[in-house]
Amino acid sequence: MTGRPERVDDWIRMVQAEYLEMPGLHLTKTQIQRLWHLDDTACDAVLDTLVSRGVLRKTARGAYVLDRG
Repeated sequence: MTGRPERVDDWIRMVQAEYLEMPGLHLTKTQIQRLWHLDDTACDAVLDTLVSRGVLRKTARGAYVLDRG
């Protein structure tokens, strides 16, 4: 994959790789949208998928972190 991903599946792989590379990453949805220039719909799809797969979890304060459970 070169440049900016265009498909949601590519974004899912990229965001997952970033969290695995930096296990202490602790970002809110707004921060994720700004960091990766994701629109609201794409960001929801990425986060919902990664949470449902058990890769990420949402904290009580609304941040997404690597799910180490």
